[in-house]
Parts: sequence; C-alpha cells; structure tokens
Amino acid sequence: MKKNICIAAIMLVVVVLTGCGVGRQVSEAKTFGDCKYDIGSVDSVYLAGIDVREFKNIKSFSDFELAKYPGLALGLLRKNVPLDLRVNVDITNPTKKRAAINQLEYKVLLSESEIFNGYLNQLIEVLPGTGKTRVPVRLSANAYQLLTNDKTRDQFVNMIMSLTGKSDAKPTKFTVKVRPTLDIAGKQVNYPGYITFEKDITSQMVSGTR
Repeated sequence: MKKNICIAAIMLVVVVLTGCGVGRQVSEAKTFGDCKYDIGSVDSVYLAGIDVREFKNIKSFSDFELAKYPGLALGLLRKNVPLDLRVNVDITNPTKKRAAINQLEYKVLLSESEIFNGYLNQLIEVLPGTGKTRVPVRLSANAYQLLTNDKTRDQFVNMIMSLTGKSDAKPTKFTVKVRPTLDIAGKQVNYPGYITFEKDITSQMVSGTR
C-alpha cells in the first residue's frame, strides 16, 4: 500500500514538473515573438557554385556569358540553378524575460516571390539586456524559375547585383517571415502566425567570408 502511494506521489511530481517545463517553453517562445529582428550582413553567396562577386559587371540576364560560366549553363539546361548564401540575423530582446526556442521556420521573399524556406533546428536563446544575438542562417534554393520567368528575372538579376557587393548596385528588399516552433513531447507546436520584417540588402552588408 505504502509502495503504491509512493509511486503515485512520484508520478504526480513528474507530471507537475513536466507541466512546468512545458509552460516555461511556451512562455519563452512567446517572448521570442516579442523580440526585434534585423539582417546584419550577408556572405558566402554562390550561384551555380560561382562566387557572385564574379558577376559584378552583370546588368541584365543577357549579360550572363554562359560560355564563361559552364556551371551556370549546365544548371539552366538541367533546370536546377542552386543559389546558396548565408544571412546573419540579429535578434534583440527588449523584454525582461528569457526568449528561447528549439526550432525556427523561415520564409524569404523577393518582392512577392518566395525564394527560400526551411527550418533552423537548433536552440536559439536571446537573453534580455545583452544586445544583439547573431544567428547565421544558411539559405539554399533552386533559382531556375526566378531566372527564366519574365516576371521575376529582372528583380532576381538586381538581387544578384546587390549581393556582389558592387558599390553602385541598387538595394534589394527582402521580406522575411519567421515562426518559432516548439517540440513538446515529440509534437511540433507552432507559434500563432508569422513574425514579418523587411530589410533592404545593400552592397555594404555583403562580405566574402565563407
């Protein structure tokens, strides 16, 4: 009888502690939604495996010399033109509470066209009163449709020019949507809605660090 009582008491404690843990995770995720977001810099930008800084003289799609860039020509032929870059997101916590999540869903749009999406699976912790927390996010996409679609081609080429770091390149506006997610007892729980912010990507923000 006493043994059963002890087991029941232990189970009750476990349930209470688990509930407290879940409540804490939800609270920290909610605080993450109260944080401020910015893109600090962009680096390691490659189109079809080519460092985009090689495209500094490109002004339109017709300026791409496919004979000079066989990797790009092959990508267009295969309808698979990989675009890879790293975006360094700065997060600031203006509250007095700890913000933390273990997964972040993201979408990046150029004008109204979604070019990147995915999940960042890692613990992201942003403490109050500690300044900016930088989170590097590697982005990858197939840019074939963006390059060959009449509605997106010019905007995409302008984006590439901005990402070359060329001083006179026009800024490119990224619209970024992020949504914190939690893994609670093996079940994914999403933050209600997306946190959206916009950022002009300028040549001053681009570096060549790999």
